[in-house]
Amino acid sequence: MIHYEHFTLANGLNVYFHQDTTTPIAAMNIIYNVGSKDEEENKTGFAHLFEHLMFGGSQNIPSYDSALQIVGGENNAFTSPDITNYYITLPVANLETAFWLESDRMMSLSFDPEVLEVQRKVVIEEFKQRYLNQPYGDVWLRLRPLAYQVHPYKWATIGKDISHIEQATMEDVKSFFFKYYVPANATMVVAGNTSLEEVKRLSEKWFGDIPSGKRYQRQLPTEPPQHQARFEEVTAEVPLDAIYKTYHMPGRMHPDYYIADLLSDVLGRGKSSRLYSRLVKDQHLFNSLNAYVMGSVEPGLLVIQGNLNKGVRIEEGEQAILAIIEEVKTQGIPEAELAKVKNKAESTLLFSEVELLHRAMNLAFFANQGKPEHINLESEKMQAINAEAVQALAQQILRPENSATLYYRAKAN
Repeated sequence: MIHYEHFTLANGLNVYFHQDTTTPIAAMNIIYNVGSKDEEENKTGFAHLFEHLMFGGSQNIPSYDSALQIVGGENNAFTSPDITNYYITLPVANLETAFWLESDRMMSLSFDPEVLEVQRKVVIEEFKQRYLNQPYGDVWLRLRPLAYQVHPYKWATIGKDISHIEQATMEDVKSFFFKYYVPANATMVVAGNTSLEEVKRLSEKWFGDIPSGKRYQRQLPTEPPQHQARFEEVTAEVPLDAIYKTYHMPGRMHPDYYIADLLSDVLGRGKSSRLYSRLVKDQHLFNSLNAYVMGSVEPGLLVIQGNLNKGVRIEEGEQAILAIIEEVKTQGIPEAELAKVKNKAESTLLFSEVELLHRAMNLAFFANQGKPEHINLESEKMQAINAEAVQALAQQILRPENSATLYYRAKAN
């Protein structure tokens, strides 16, 4: 059980406190309620660009990292389609430094043109290295628009096109900042061996005077039900043929999300899963093969992906995958097999709660969704799932007409 307390500043900043008296370390996690799904289709990649810009200095702190390192702290951030997340760990004795750093860049980020140019180049280089110039790097640049026709999940977090970042102006950057990076659109979690009174004092001192802004209210287009299978094929300089299959599934806060998660575990989590044990170990069709869910807040994807062994046709590999899917749909799964994947999921959940930062991060995620209590309900939700529910959801979502398939062929030598 993760205990927490909550208060809201007058400017709308939601603050959660999780006390842990066993550690000398404190953690601060701030989620801004903005991800790549909130971008305009002709101006993508901004949420990720901003993750970089936030480390480019603020009005009173020209070097964010240097100031934190002096007090023994570490920090990082990540951007997803749903959120932008910033986090700090540091000795609890120096906790106020975290408040100082995060409040200054929330209030007065540096809009130095040189910083924009430096970070623009960093993001462009990342786009090229990770997505364009490495084997299979462009998979999600292809799969997302294949799976999604309307919803902004159809572009990757890095952006739809590299030109959008190349052409980003300072006015674009300022507009994005003042719309999303405001107290009313943020959720902060502080965790460690301190007190609620101290967290309240520091929050008021450092964040209380920052103008509220407005809580962003999403009005995103809804992805319509898919009624026909989608397919794409590409040939490139990659070592092995590969296949990627996606199926639309419920979003992160939907009751059926946990059923889909366990279903993906049955299919392809670990070496004892059905896909791996049968098609990698026994039949030697695949070099690697796994299944997982994307974890998207809004209706997301269950993904099956694998690299085939040389000499095995992609079509043969796909038919083998589909045969196992059909078994799950028609025959279901034994309760013993479900219990095994539940135990693995439970272990992962418990392990994630060991580290203070992970607790703070998970609490911030659910709090940003308006459901902080869900951090203590995940185990209960998973354990309540039975084999019949898994089979029923498999029949509902693992349908050919609900799928998108990408054949990624290795160019012949």
